[in-house]
This record gives sequence, structure tokens and C-alpha cells, in this order.
Amino acid sequence: MTDRFDLVTIGGGTAGLVASLGVAGIGGKAALIEAALVGGDCLWTGCVPSKALLAAGSVAQTMRTADRHGIAAVEPQVDLARVMASVRRAQEIIEPQDSPERLRSHGVEVIEGRGRFVGPGRIEVDGRVVSYRAALIATGARPVVPPIDGLADADPLTSDTVWDLEVLPPRLAVLGGGPIGCELGQAFARLGSSVTIVEAQPTLVPIEHTDVGTFLAERLSAEGIDVRTGVRAQSVTGEGAGWLLHLDDGTDVGFDRILVAVGRRPNTTDLGLESVGVETDDRGYVVIDDRLVTTGDRIYAAGDVTGKMPFTHVAANHARLVVTNAMLRTRRSVDYDRIPWVTFTDPEIARVGLDAAAAQARWGDNAVVQRYDYTHLDRAVTEATNRGWAELVGDPKRRLVGATVVGEAAGESIAELTAWIAAGAKIDAVSTTVHAYPTFSEGPSRAADDVLRARYFDPRLTRLTSKLLGALRGIDKPRTT
Repeated sequence: MTDRFDLVTIGGGTAGLVASLGVAGIGGKAALIEAALVGGDCLWTGCVPSKALLAAGSVAQTMRTADRHGIAAVEPQVDLARVMASVRRAQEIIEPQDSPERLRSHGVEVIEGRGRFVGPGRIEVDGRVVSYRAALIATGARPVVPPIDGLADADPLTSDTVWDLEVLPPRLAVLGGGPIGCELGQAFARLGSSVTIVEAQPTLVPIEHTDVGTFLAERLSAEGIDVRTGVRAQSVTGEGAGWLLHLDDGTDVGFDRILVAVGRRPNTTDLGLESVGVETDDRGYVVIDDRLVTTGDRIYAAGDVTGKMPFTHVAANHARLVVTNAMLRTRRSVDYDRIPWVTFTDPEIARVGLDAAAAQARWGDNAVVQRYDYTHLDRAVTEATNRGWAELVGDPKRRLVGATVVGEAAGESIAELTAWIAAGAKIDAVSTTVHAYPTFSEGPSRAADDVLRARYFDPRLTRLTSKLLGALRGIDKPRTT
């Protein structure tokens, strides 16, 4: 063991894992400090378990709505303990990729304990002091439980603790209609809970354009979820199975369990940041520049602790940049306009870059905005899921600068659009690329077709080409023998 490393990372989530393996992979000495489970939120309380739960809910909903495919519908018999066992099996399969054993096999020293800066270049872990050439803060964030009167008495669930449930709540109240609240709310509703989602903003998923949130609310309501938007929780009263959530519009929501999904708080307390000059903002997030450098000397931050886009793939992207910037003295920066995000409800919501409102605010009528409705998408029709749309956004030169896809497999479709944006391509490229038929990726392509159709099939151009074709008909006469 050595007590001096090229990179010491505090936090064993995605950013910490990727950065540590990256440094070790280029021949550096890396140490990873983690007080709990290596793998972080993504493996244990976030991406992996939530998507496994959503998959179970999707199966239940398919059984319940099988008649749309000409098959007799049946009401599924759901045992939540078995569902949660399935969730844990998914975690067990993925866990070896994030394990301390794998890290050590690649040359990373894993130090179990709570790390704390104790001065420039030094971190203390349970009495042991290690020194670094560069350090990375990757301690993530945790769910917030707001100080609503009586809420704590109801033993609220969060995205950290909901995985301990073994019995399906007959009535589940979800406080917060963002991505986490909507995903988990829909999953539990499909598994059989009576779900109410309460969101203080006027629409669900407020980070998205209002038409997306309105559309999602309609879809969730069609599945029997009680969606309450534009209302705030005031207090909780009751006991046992008789709990009430009181809202500021004078209505109440009865529940057996309540899931709180109203935001997250960074894990930056007791890290000794003041001893190394690392500043945090008024919410507690570590202050960084676009190269992920903090205000501390040779100290970087990545992932959710930065308060930027709180996604696993963003944390991984951050970590890769830290490896080259910290170890190889590059000056690479993060371009958030080229990073997609997905809300994994059904239908999925995926977006990258600018939305229509942002583009029109920047370029006015010169912005290019084209939407294709999935009512007409053949693959969606065959799957009986023809709801949603693909919307492409271009600048005045028709360069693709943003896209929103709402519908089946939106998270897959957005990848191609992200690549085109990163390449600086025009919307034309989406149209001229051949897409397999029938696929959901044709949705954005059809929107691009419409952009080109409007450009090249306008009346003036049609008159010109009509004259040209007339002239060619007179020239290109069949040969006679």
C-alpha cells in the first residue's frame, strides 16, 4: 500500500468508479474512499432498481391491457415481495462490475471509511492520512424530506428506502411530480396500488415543456392515477392506516404510505471542504467551473454533488473529463447541450439540447421547429402505442440544436439525435440517413422529412421544377430504330 496517489476520490458512485478505473487504466495510482456500498445510488437506490421495478409494472400493465392485441386481458396477481426479489436479482447481476474486488483487480486501492480533507493535499480516513496529486469529490446527493407538519410521523418513504417494502401499499401518495415521483408512482400503480401524485408546479415533470407535462398527466390519469398539480402539501394528520395529506386547495389525500420525491440535497457536510478552500453554493452543491475544477487547489468535483444534470451518464462523462484534465493537464469542458436525459415513464420522455421555446426565444421565427405525431408512425401503430411525438429543433441554418421525443423507446431514439448534434449536423442528415422500417427511430426521421419537404416543395420551387421536367420530357424521347 502507498499513502500517496495520483488521484484520491471520495465517493464510490458512478463518478468515483469511472474516474478511479480511468486513472488506474492509464498507469496512475488511484484510491477510492467509500463509507457505505460501492456502486452508489445508481446501483442500490436509483437507476437499476427503479428500472427493474418499472419493468415489472410494464408486464403487469401488458397483462391488464392485452385485449388491445386481441388477447384476453387478465388482472395480474402481484406479490410485491417477489417483485422486490426480482429487483435485487438485477442488482446482484450488475454488482460485480461495481465491486471493490473488480476495482482492486484493476489496481485501484479501495479504502473503506469516511474521507475528510484535513489540509492541502491530504485526506484522512478513520485515522489514516493519504496524500494526493489531485482529488475528486464525488459524494453524490440524497433525498430531501421537507419540514411539512406531521409528515415525519407518517414514516415517509424516499427513493432510498422504498426498496425495503415487501407489501404493496393499498393507497400510495407521491409527493413530487418530477421524474422520480412519476416513474415510481406509475410503477406502483401498475402493480396495484391506488396512487395519487401531488405536484406543486402547474404541470408534471416541470423541467420539461408544459405540453410534455400535460400529456404525461393525461396518460397517467388514463391509467387510474389521481394527478394533482398546482397544489402544495400543507400538513399530514392521522395514524396507522388512516393518514391524510392536506393540500392548500382545501382537499385531502388519503394514504397508507407516502413517498417523498421533491428533490435532493448534496452530501457535502463534514468533508472538511473549508480546510482546502472548496466553496459550495447556497444549496450546498460544490462550486465548479466548466472543466469541473473547484475553488480548491487540484480538487475536482463530479456527479450529483455538483448540482448539474443528476444522471448516471453525466457523472460518468464528468469522471472521464476529470481523468484527462487532472492527470494529463488537458482543458476539456462539459457541453450540457450535447447530453441527453430520459424520464422512464410510459411513454418515455427524452430530450437533448434546446427545446422549441428556448430556440424561439433565441432566434424568433428563424428557429426551425418540426413535430411528427406518432399517431402516424407505423411501428407505433403495430405496437398499439401510437401516442407521443418527435420534435426537432434547428437554428436558422437548419443545424440540429435540440430534440424532444415522447413515446415508446424515446430513450433509444434520442441517442442518434445526440450524435448528430455533437457532430454539428443539419436536420437534413436525420432525413437522409436510412432508418430500418418499421422502427421507433423513424419518428425523428419523419420530422426531419417534413422540414425538407417544407423547404424543397414550396410553390415557387415546385413551379421551377415543373418547368424543368416539362423541358426534359421534350428532350428525353425514346429512341426509335
